[in-house]
Amino acid sequence: MFLDIGSSKNWAAVEPVDKGWSSDRKYRIKTVDGRYLLLRLSDIGQYHEKKKEYEIIEKYSRLGFPMSMPLEFGTCSEYKKVYILLTWVEGCDLESMLPRLSYEEQYRLGRQAGGILKKIHAVPVDLKDRPEKTKKEKKLQQLARYEDSNLRIPGDETVIRFVKDHMDDIWRKAPVYLHGDFHPGNLIYRNDGNIGVIDFNRWEVGDPYEEFYKLESFGTEVSIPYCIGQIDAYFDDVIPADFWSTNAVYVAHASLFSIKWAEKFGQQDIDGMVKRARRALEDFDTFTRTVPKWYTDTYRKHYKVE
Repeated sequence: MFLDIGSSKNWAAVEPVDKGWSSDRKYRIKTVDGRYLLLRLSDIGQYHEKKKEYEIIEKYSRLGFPMSMPLEFGTCSEYKKVYILLTWVEGCDLESMLPRLSYEEQYRLGRQAGGILKKIHAVPVDLKDRPEKTKKEKKLQQLARYEDSNLRIPGDETVIRFVKDHMDDIWRKAPVYLHGDFHPGNLIYRNDGNIGVIDFNRWEVGDPYEEFYKLESFGTEVSIPYCIGQIDAYFDDVIPADFWSTNAVYVAHASLFSIKWAEKFGQQDIDGMVKRARRALEDFDTFTRTVPKWYTDTYRKHYKVE
């Protein structure tokens, strides 16, 4: 399967990587000189999409933070597959590491992540990459799919109404390049105690504020200090009011639609999304407030690292 990848002659071992929800087939490569690489394989029908992904990774690779660096792009398996070869970021998943660290260290890493995200969002967007329309229509269609499903949770009527009434609060900022899936599960705690970034396959161009709703989905369950730190650093410690109002819409929408989205993965993933949705409803008082309960001055003072 890999013989038509020229550099494969320098590989000593190949092992599958099963983590994540991506449709890509992923492999950890060990080279004959002891280095580790990441190979992502996709169907050849995704050639143009994956070529663009590789170009975006090249853009991000020039920003000066540790990440999966681009090495090769091409086809393999007798032109049946398209591959992306990247450097392997050594370390462990940040989401598994955060609960073991002090609150101060969690907050520091959150600030580091916020600084990285700010660099990504500052990359000038090529004119050809600018979307022709916003995501408002798509978000409402997704919400309708949830409404028509048999997966609805008690108390969702207020949340549904909140999303519909405030949909115009999203996409007010100029579109930027996004990581697309920026949360502790896609960050690596490196051996030097700093963060490395992986998994850029959900990149897109869109509202910069959309990048934050996964803090509620996947961040608060492992580290509130990290989440606070990411927000604080991104905004240089002065959080604009329009961020909170916009973020609340994204969180409310994702809390419900993610339950429907998880359906294709099975009951365990559905249950996980239901649990996250219920936590979001609690944190936002069923979206009668826009600043979540966990983001407080008391928390910020306690975790602040000068």
